[in-house]
Amino acid sequence: MRAKKQILLKLRDTIKCITAVRKLKDEQLQDPEITDHRTRIVAPTHLYDMNYKTLGKCIIINNKNFDDVTEMNARNGTDIDAGNLFKCFSSLGFHVIVLNDQTCSQMKTVLQDVSQENHSNNACFACILLSHGDEGKIYGTDGAMPIKTLTSLFRGDVCKTLVGKPKLFFIQACRGSEFDEGVQTDSGSAGEVETDANPRYKIPVEADSLYAYSTVPGYYLWRNPGKGSWFAQALCNAFKEYGKDFEIMQILTRVNYMVAMHFESWSEDPWFSEKKQIPCIVSMLTKELYFKQK
Repeated sequence: MRAKKQILLKLRDTIKCITAVRKLKDEQLQDPEITDHRTRIVAPTHLYDMNYKTLGKCIIINNKNFDDVTEMNARNGTDIDAGNLFKCFSSLGFHVIVLNDQTCSQMKTVLQDVSQENHSNNACFACILLSHGDEGKIYGTDGAMPIKTLTSLFRGDVCKTLVGKPKLFFIQACRGSEFDEGVQTDSGSAGEVETDANPRYKIPVEADSLYAYSTVPGYYLWRNPGKGSWFAQALCNAFKEYGKDFEIMQILTRVNYMVAMHFESWSEDPWFSEKKQIPCIVSMLTKELYFKQK
């Protein structure tokens, strides 16, 4: 009798276990974060508000031809990049403006004018620089200038109507002359701060900016005259596939992967052959950024 009772108790416990497993599976099937790899649940306080009248402006500066005094060659293939990036960022919802062959003075004037516009109805701002470069510098058609001269025009203490909104800079330019030889591999609000002197809400002037460089400091970058640069190709492909679903850092991490894994230089000159490249992301964003409105 006791043995029979023990068997019945074990059977009851087994049925409860099976029921619990089925219930868990049913809950997982209804959980979008488990069933849909493109969906993440994030608290609204950790998301940039994209529900504005317009997404914002995207300025593309495309420098191809340079004055003889610069000793810089024409950037063949950059027009392909500019065209693809125009389509890419337009499809995201940006109002895209392309400016070709700008001098240093013209680049500064254009971006200064944009920074002084009223961006109250815009969710964010983007700027794409396509040119020759060196570490910390970008070339106008007449010479080089500090990249910071351009990006600082959108600091929080200068461009008031973009305070608290994402400012995105994509920089397709060399950052030096080193080559990446590659290496073989086997593997495929945190809190509140109070002060009696100044109780107002403040954020750092450099906050909410992101810089996506085509390569890391000190290195050369690669461009195919017939297809465009590796970085721009990967950027357009990633935004096309993930732009309306993934967070910006997820998208740019995929850009890094594409450039690192899918591209390698080839040349009859061994000095320029079998070289690699890896982009570089520098982020001061304070929230997660999705281009799709919630």
